[in-house]
Amino acid sequence: MTDTIQFASSLSLESDLKKAALEVADEIERAIGKGPIDLMFVFPSRHHAGEAQKLLDRFRDVLSPRVLIGCTGEGVIGSCREVEGDRAIAVVAARLPGVQLHPFALSPLEIHEVAERPRMLPSVIAAGDIVETRAFFMVADPFSAHMDGLLGAFNTAFPGVPVIGGMASGARAPGETAMFMNGHICHEGVVGVALDGPVSVDVIVSQGCRPVGPLLEVTEGDANVIKQLGGKPAMTQIQELIEELSDDDKVLLSNGLFVGRAIEPSKEMYGRGDFLIRGMVGIDRKTGSIAIGDFVEAGEFVQFHLRDADTAKEDLEMMLTPHSLFGAPSGAVLFSCNGRGTRLYDHPDGDISAINSFFDDLPMAGFFCAGEIGPIGGRNFLHGHTASLALIRPVGSTASPES
Repeated sequence: MTDTIQFASSLSLESDLKKAALEVADEIERAIGKGPIDLMFVFPSRHHAGEAQKLLDRFRDVLSPRVLIGCTGEGVIGSCREVEGDRAIAVVAARLPGVQLHPFALSPLEIHEVAERPRMLPSVIAAGDIVETRAFFMVADPFSAHMDGLLGAFNTAFPGVPVIGGMASGARAPGETAMFMNGHICHEGVVGVALDGPVSVDVIVSQGCRPVGPLLEVTEGDANVIKQLGGKPAMTQIQELIEELSDDDKVLLSNGLFVGRAIEPSKEMYGRGDFLIRGMVGIDRKTGSIAIGDFVEAGEFVQFHLRDADTAKEDLEMMLTPHSLFGAPSGAVLFSCNGRGTRLYDHPDGDISAINSFFDDLPMAGFFCAGEIGPIGGRNFLHGHTASLALIRPVGSTASPES
């Protein structure tokens, strides 16, 4: 057996589960040979939700992974192709010598409890003996998992440790989500795994936006409502911004105007990656207030942002550039918003093609999420419209020493 980290991935379009499992197993064994699999991510499209247990049993039979997690998605992502709307199964498998894996599952009640008492989180997920936590991978049910509270608990109990993942997608009602934890199917809460030991996990959270206009202080706010920016009604600031935009940027307003919350208010200069992007969800024209998809406080700083396909591609490539200086990762897992793909780009495989322009034949799998999880400014958040990418390498070959 090798003592080197190894990854292999496969994308099957086969509708017969037995054939799909054998196809995936053959491709993985051709890439890294036969032998035990330590960690496997399985992302089937929503078409397989009704036969989730059968699918899970097939994959455990043919590959016998020590830890298996995953969930259904509206679409799934392979190493060279994004599949939207069609039946498919994306898998990435890893051999991680020396790495300790700590799988966990949390019910909605447990999520509520750790949100109230974050210090109990390590014992609840049976991770109290973790010494060198590199990252948590986690998928969640969008109908039952209160993610803001849970991620706040991770930020408190495991400060600086990235949590990356996404909300399962494709389900139409509570109870329809299928999440995998080893041999079990979960329909609510979250499932995940902690990686501990000689492995490096670099996380890219590409929000696909660029700032426009000046940095503005929130001078009056209440919960998720921004009443005044820089001493003026928020809508007045937006109107003044629009007057200054170029004709091309005014066209982009059809995609929406976004609000970026500065993660570190004490910084002197801000750029991409310094903001937590949130959408505008309402306008009160009488008062000039705006509502956003997050809570704000007076005294913090915000900047408006625009998004389009070119900006999204440019942002992802900009964030990939420093990581390419350290060579290709061993493997990767991608959690991309279901508002990306062909809903954002005018061609298929938008995010994957950008990643492959830096790393050829990178073993990778992922799915289109109903919300993406990843760190910004050293703290973990739930996002929308992002591409959250985990690049996994042996220790000592990282582009981010903090990971």
